[in-house]
Amino acid sequence: MEQLKLLTPGPLTTSDTVKREMLIDRCTWDDDYKNLTQSIQQRLLDIAKVDAQNYTSILQQGSGSFVVESIIQTALSPTDHILIISNGAYGKRMIEMAYATGKNVTELNLPYNEAPSVGKVKQLLEKDATLTHIAVVHCETTTGILNPIEAICELARKFDKKIIIDAMSSFGGIPIEVEELDIDFLVSSANKCIQGVPGFGFVIAKRQSLEQTKGNARSVSLDLYEQWSVMKDSGKWRYTSPTHVVAAFYQAIIELENEGGVHVRNERYASNNQFVIQSMKRLGFEPYIDNQYQSPIITTFLYPNQNFDFDCFYEYMKKHHFVLYPGKLMETPSFRIGNIGDLHRQDFENMIQHIENYKLKE
Repeated sequence: MEQLKLLTPGPLTTSDTVKREMLIDRCTWDDDYKNLTQSIQQRLLDIAKVDAQNYTSILQQGSGSFVVESIIQTALSPTDHILIISNGAYGKRMIEMAYATGKNVTELNLPYNEAPSVGKVKQLLEKDATLTHIAVVHCETTTGILNPIEAICELARKFDKKIIIDAMSSFGGIPIEVEELDIDFLVSSANKCIQGVPGFGFVIAKRQSLEQTKGNARSVSLDLYEQWSVMKDSGKWRYTSPTHVVAAFYQAIIELENEGGVHVRNERYASNNQFVIQSMKRLGFEPYIDNQYQSPIITTFLYPNQNFDFDCFYEYMKKHHFVLYPGKLMETPSFRIGNIGDLHRQDFENMIQHIENYKLKE
């Protein structure tokens, strides 16, 4: 198979060295493998810039959504009440998970191109003293909007609420001062900005908050507290772990460190993102999100005209080894271009050239 450039928010294009780690079989019970798990746990804390006395990390099998549901399952007791802020499909998915697991939920639903305002969130917190938790997606890859988690975390501190951040598509690619923001639970996945492959996710959790969650979950396999209680001292996973994926992820972390860390990777992402936006504008494609809210991860572009055929465009780009991402807007025709992964300026220059050639063919 020919190698495609994945212009998606994950799975994404990975380095050859990350792929190579998956050629070796590993045993889940072996001490070397458990040590590998523990090294990943510590390195995640280093990326998050948190003190291991105050925070811990837990790895959890499954896609990112599995791990988000494990947080919803575990963090909330039957008497807790969560405010979930949604301006995209992944905020809505959290709401669905909370209802499905019988949690007490208040929804703040916003247009997909609108960032949550401090005033609206504050008004809800003042109105309902029974609220105990707030949850929000940092980078909503539905559109590419970047939500203001700093302001929301400040409100959580002010009103003494626990805060859950879905940083699925931002952790490792956008600096997040987890301890400074006093985040209780931050969720992300192996196949996003750290540039690993799909198979597990992870949670950076405040120890004090996690220790209070024992017995909350109504799922065996998605009980994050029990996962942590087994993993914390030995590095052992409760159930069969994706060994090949774990090894690839360790290599991806090393490559993040070698690149210069999150700030340097963020600079690469942001520079390429702005190059793509400006180049696409030149070719007649307008972004959906205002630049002030645009993340450096993925961008939604509107169709240039009513006759634009995305399926034809997609196949043309795939034939030239670039895979685009369909849009997720309900009423507005759109598509998305992601710029995370092992992709560099030359890749995006080549992509723009192919798009320009396609436009000339029309």
